[in-house]
Amino acid sequence: MTSVTASTTEKHPVDEVLPFAQMFTYGLQHVLSMYAGVVAVPLIVGTALKLSGPEITYLVSAGLFISGLATLLQTIGVWKFGARQPIVQGTSFAAVSTILAVGTAQGGVDGLRAVFGALLVAGVLGLLIAPVFTRLLRFFPEVVTGVVITIIGISLLPVAIRWAGGGTPGTPTFGDLKNIAVAAITMALIVVIYRFLPGAFGRVAILLGLVLGTIVAIPFGLTNFSRIADANIVQLTLPFHFGLPTFAIGAIVSMFIVMLVIMTETTADILAIGQVIDKPADRQTVTNGLRADMLSTAVASIFNGFSVSAFAQNVGLVAITGIKSRFVVAVGGGILVFLGLFPILGALVALVPLPVLGGAGLALFGTVAASGIRTLSRVDFTGNANLVIVAFSLAMGIIPIAVPTFYDKFPEWFQVIFDSGITAAAITAVLLNIVFNIVGRQEEAEGPIFAEAPAPAAISEADEARLDPAGPAAHGLHLEGQAVTGADGYAAAGHHVDENAAQPAPSEGQPPRGAPSEADR
Repeated sequence: MTSVTASTTEKHPVDEVLPFAQMFTYGLQHVLSMYAGVVAVPLIVGTALKLSGPEITYLVSAGLFISGLATLLQTIGVWKFGARQPIVQGTSFAAVSTILAVGTAQGGVDGLRAVFGALLVAGVLGLLIAPVFTRLLRFFPEVVTGVVITIIGISLLPVAIRWAGGGTPGTPTFGDLKNIAVAAITMALIVVIYRFLPGAFGRVAILLGLVLGTIVAIPFGLTNFSRIADANIVQLTLPFHFGLPTFAIGAIVSMFIVMLVIMTETTADILAIGQVIDKPADRQTVTNGLRADMLSTAVASIFNGFSVSAFAQNVGLVAITGIKSRFVVAVGGGILVFLGLFPILGALVALVPLPVLGGAGLALFGTVAASGIRTLSRVDFTGNANLVIVAFSLAMGIIPIAVPTFYDKFPEWFQVIFDSGITAAAITAVLLNIVFNIVGRQEEAEGPIFAEAPAPAAISEADEARLDPAGPAAHGLHLEGQAVTGADGYAAAGHHVDENAAQPAPSEGQPPRGAPSEADR
């Protein structure tokens, strides 16, 4: 009886509270993995609006401060706000193009106030529709979530590649051998830590890789220490620092469309992290997560920040380290708040060069894509059109990743939606799943002919037995994961099989090969 009670009261790893030293270390690892993404948006927007250096610095500090508060709300949760998952919140890239369009129309501080006004209204509208939005969750089975998680990882990989090359393609130093060498050394360090150091080190392999990679980068001249001297010691983020927001209908409509895109991406991230932590998200979890997302965006506009969303790269960090505690990420949120209040500490974190981040990012983002492939491996592809859903959705998701200018001649509203590979894949997968698996579904329907074909270059057990006479296939043992199993399947795939060749004896309790089964009788 005691053991039963203990098992029922045992905490899920998501709710586990680790010793503070461990939580701080793992939380710092999350911060280092996403710091560049948080500060990039205010730097881009501030530069485009021709703000002064101190004004841009203020936007950066505000972004860190708001990201920290949003992370705390998402992980710890208050009432019906927060998914209570290990999700890091940060400034969203999805809104950058719309923010620039709204802001540059007026320019300077006036443009910034127009951006904050549009974000405030759009965030509140998103908050109100969150419960309605999550009614779509029944349209997100594994065939959809697997595609979306895979595309999340694939869409992030170009970011890591650009970091590894030194930043922006076309700049004089991009692709320098020293940049690529430092990125490669960082990746090698992470692999060595995982392979040869004790398990405890494996959980902080990314953090150790970032620290050691930064040290390696010093003799290459890639570490900029001047940022520390230029940073303020303390900076408070006050409401409406740049003045009261202004409101324009066109800007609000454009920003609301962006909020729908962000809500789609956040839904995908919440579902993805649910798979990674072995605690699938239900509708209420997603609703609470979206509420936290939209409330954080609305509050961000008051505190001089931009739209906030879940950071997919940290999903990869949870997967690669196995640390599932949401309180670890909450500590990371506290660190972000601290960095926002003390810019000089943020300058220390910013010492990590882009090539080092690129090396670590390739490992992290590749893990996200691998998690999506693992989800797809659980999908039934027999006698249905799931292969078609995956194929077309992946193709639509990769278009804006492979050719970012592909939709440049389309209307702006279309670009806002489909310039995100994640959103394009999600919309395509949901619509095709409705068409093939929900509307007019036939349980016994035969799938498309290419859905039934064997995987290209797949090796059958018959081939395995012929190539390796001493191997398990030659002795009748099943090889896990083969696309086509046994001589019968080999023949069904269109290959010649010698019927007179020796066949393995059937195991006890099984009918001889070719004998009718009980169901056939």
